[in-house]
Amino acid sequence: MPTDKPQTRDFGANRFKLGLFGMNCSGGLSLTKAPERWDASWENNVKAAELADEAGLEFLLPIGRWHGYRGETDTQGTTFETITWASGLLARTKSIRAFGTVHVAFINPVFAAKQMITADHIGQGRFGLNIVSGWNPTEFGMFGVTLQDHDDRYGYAEEWIQIVKRIWSETEPFDHKGKYYDLKGVLGKPKPWGGGRPILVSAGNSAKGREFAAGNVDCLFTAIPQLDGISDKVAAFRAFTPEGQTREAFASAHLMARATTKEAKDYHHYIVYEQGDWEAAEYAANYRGKRPGSWMRDEQDIKARLISGAGYPIVGSYDDAVETFKKLDSIGINGLACGMINYVRDMPGVRDELIPRMERAGLREKRKR
Repeated sequence: MPTDKPQTRDFGANRFKLGLFGMNCSGGLSLTKAPERWDASWENNVKAAELADEAGLEFLLPIGRWHGYRGETDTQGTTFETITWASGLLARTKSIRAFGTVHVAFINPVFAAKQMITADHIGQGRFGLNIVSGWNPTEFGMFGVTLQDHDDRYGYAEEWIQIVKRIWSETEPFDHKGKYYDLKGVLGKPKPWGGGRPILVSAGNSAKGREFAAGNVDCLFTAIPQLDGISDKVAAFRAFTPEGQTREAFASAHLMARATTKEAKDYHHYIVYEQGDWEAAEYAANYRGKRPGSWMRDEQDIKARLISGAGYPIVGSYDDAVETFKKLDSIGINGLACGMINYVRDMPGVRDELIPRMERAGLREKRKR
């Protein structure tokens, strides 16, 4: 983490941090037809944010999505744009950080820098930026933007964020001439709240993505196909980190914790095999590319995981969940961005059952209640 950041909650003493992921999107992360699936109304987003803030969670992370997964549910087909979403939630919360997720190819860095600092002032230093280089050809087509080769996308993102950082930090107008931008007399005011800058995260699973994150942002946001091998991925990411600097690694998960292991597994079966939108799962699997491997035996496994919530599945009792958190902590993961079937309905269990167990396990500081 950068040393010039204000003392917001996500820079506090909690060893293992938690956030909500994807609640700006219809259905959240899950491709299920269950009637209790997430309704991403503004009222529900505010309620979930307030519950997370009161429970002591560190952050809210949205998905930058412009194209849904069709089927009966069309999960993520209805979404809120993320910087304005974050601005609204920062105005309604007290201590939690809200991120914007920005596809750098879709927005000019001068405009984005001003927009994000506006959000940062609304939240008094609690805005964060999730940088996305993009992968979805349909979304790039919607914007009339060419989807570049994988490594070139990171080169574009690096130039984009360097421009933004200069706007946030430099007090005199500057020119910039690079591969992708030729800018004259650039200046941005006001500067970030409190004299620092918004925290930066970047999603990356490839070696190039990890290298970009280590060199340009504060935190890597990565996927966990399976626990085996993730420690090597995290170690490789930190190996890219410049000497004398610290980087944190976060992952996405789908949290389905209940009082007992059986109750959680029964509910998972209901969500996936009784209420799953298998048409949407087929579309999503085709779109993302069907790549069965050692962690998934066949395409059916891939589709089941997509229905459940796509992120690393944490399905079990609250005690089971804490044991998983301890394993992740031991291999270098600093926290999780969690999807849920229904963020408002599931948050009381996180607040009243999961977090106290994490405190007793030494993963979080004990809070006054």
